[in-house]
Amino acid sequence: MKKPIILSLFTALSLFGASIDLTHMPKNSPRVDATPNNVILSYNTSIKEAKKSVVNISTTKKMKQNDQLNELMQNPFFRDFFGGRLPDLKQQERKSHSLGSGVIVSSDGYIVTNNHVVEGADEIIITLANDEKEYKAKIIGEDSKTDLAVIKIEAKELHVASFGDSSTLQEGDVVFAIGNPFGMGGTITQGIISALNKNNVGLNQYENFIQTDASINPGNSGGALVDSRGALIGINSAILSRSGGNHGIGFAIPSNMVQKIATSLIESGKIERGFMGVSISDLTHDLKELYESKNGALILMIEKDSPAEKAGLQISDLILEVDGIKIKNSNELKNTIASINPGKMVTITYERDKKVKTTKVKLEKMDSKSVIESKNEANPVEGLTLMELNPKVKQQFQLSRDTEGVLVSEVKEGSMAEKIGFKEGDIIIQIEQKRIASLKDLTTALTTYKNSKKRVIINRQNFRAILVMP
Repeated sequence: MKKPIILSLFTALSLFGASIDLTHMPKNSPRVDATPNNVILSYNTSIKEAKKSVVNISTTKKMKQNDQLNELMQNPFFRDFFGGRLPDLKQQERKSHSLGSGVIVSSDGYIVTNNHVVEGADEIIITLANDEKEYKAKIIGEDSKTDLAVIKIEAKELHVASFGDSSTLQEGDVVFAIGNPFGMGGTITQGIISALNKNNVGLNQYENFIQTDASINPGNSGGALVDSRGALIGINSAILSRSGGNHGIGFAIPSNMVQKIATSLIESGKIERGFMGVSISDLTHDLKELYESKNGALILMIEKDSPAEKAGLQISDLILEVDGIKIKNSNELKNTIASINPGKMVTITYERDKKVKTTKVKLEKMDSKSVIESKNEANPVEGLTLMELNPKVKQQFQLSRDTEGVLVSEVKEGSMAEKIGFKEGDIIIQIEQKRIASLKDLTTALTTYKNSKKRVIINRQNFRAILVMP
């Protein structure tokens, strides 16, 4: 049996005529004593002050439950025996208890926490750091869209958290999570900022999370994330975990968002968000070729009589700035517009036909409306079977009477249409700036833009998406 020949990477590359440039750091880099003069490195002074502003939260919810009924329902034999008709058993009431954390934001008892910590609670009990006295709290305001809530206790001269500016944070900054994990109370864990501006996590409607590897466990929700000075830079909200334990991926709501939401909840008990009336998406790789700017929020749909329509914005416009604030993606536009009060006139900078323009938009109150972020499923027209949307087709495919466009009834597997991203059931509603209401409109649009890549707006299950057609 022949022995295997082992070559170094450098030797192997040399045999094949390749070369490699290895750049080394200096061999004799000096080492500096981390604790010179027998000094202990510690953050105790700054953390000690921050810890005083973090409270423990215990909530109780009354739940009606018929234990006998639940036990029977878990047994297939009894379900079949009663044939779906269950005996009338007396309802029993039980109490559900949960733990969380909060941060004091005013000396007279206002506390910010996660909405999911106090939502639906019948009783909220607060205990302060180094104080065994229990305080009953009442809910001042809740905002499920950011998972923030403000509660209040009757107390004076409380230790208030010092807010830091979360817009100045950088990856690698040392941070500390302070909270009430597993009911242990007043626990501090250390880590760094792992990432910033994390969205699409799927936790809240408005996401701009700080990601950290500081240990965050059950009970830490609503607690403080502070920097090495002890300044509050975030409210701990959730962890990413398959087992329920900490795996070094935790998320905190940035302090700037917390400050704005908490202030509004304290002042009015509710949140009013600005509304433009657009559906938006990010630029895909293919779409970037059609714009001079490579960042921004792409308009996929504009609601009728909305602020955006009144301001003259159009589908496929790329929004670049709002009042001078640069917009990198659709999430940033969504969060920026939502943070502005209704009624304010804002300046929108956008790109259309590779030219940068501006317009004024007077934001309205969001109410039940929302800025929708649509997922763009386009890949980088042969294979399409199309149908006119006559009344019979609309009824067959359960479409509303006012639906307009051309229906994609079939997409051939492996075809160019499939590669572009078309799916059965898509409704083509616009190509570039031409609205599509019939096959004739579609043919005209394809002819008009035959020598260039085309943005195709589709309605996919009542959500807008944009595809790029060669």
